[in-house]
Amino acid sequence: MLAGTHLPNLLVGLDARDDATVYRLNDEQAAVLTVDFFAPLVDDPYSYGAIAAANAMSDVYAMGGEVLLALNVAAFPEDLSQDIIDDILRGGADKVFEAGGIIAGGHTMIDKEPKYGLCVLGLIHPERVFTKNSARPGDALYLSKKLGTGIITTAITFLGLAMVIRALRGRRLETRRLADLEELIQRRTLSRAELRQALRDWLADTGLSDDDLLYVE
Repeated sequence: MLAGTHLPNLLVGLDARDDATVYRLNDEQAAVLTVDFFAPLVDDPYSYGAIAAANAMSDVYAMGGEVLLALNVAAFPEDLSQDIIDDILRGGADKVFEAGGIIAGGHTMIDKEPKYGLCVLGLIHPERVFTKNSARPGDALYLSKKLGTGIITTAITFLGLAMVIRALRGRRLETRRLADLEELIQRRTLSRAELRQALRDWLADTGLSDDDLLYVE
């Protein structure tokens, strides 16, 4: 265990494995701090920035806090168009502003694949912190959007299309449909964005829904 992780004012730290860290500032206020970033999940730069920002801020909301400010965390290829970079950052800034916060700075580095997200600072009352281990049987669970798309895009990113195919084999799909998808694996020249778009097209063509994406045989 790292030194200093049991300070009395550290209300939520490494031990909790929660969405964000919470540190008590005084009897009325605690700081909520989190950082999250990832590679593009969509092709539109502005939408990518907005999605990444919303995802990072959601950790503060999950703890019951309100967003105060955020710092950009980004990595871009040297040859990436400045217009694309501007759109990504604008998407993130607009989403933070919509939440009542502001982008106050950040840090960038050079990398082969674009990555973007935020380090977010929020505020919360020390006695009104929501934690994962505080949930109890009978508590109401609210879903703000349909489940499924995050599972499939994460599977593509970390497992590859081959694993996605195996997860979908349990559905009674035409052999031709699966063959079309398997053919994509052989096209090594496709970028991740192109693979994601190809899968979206394939899903639309087969008529699969979010419920199908949640299915695991």
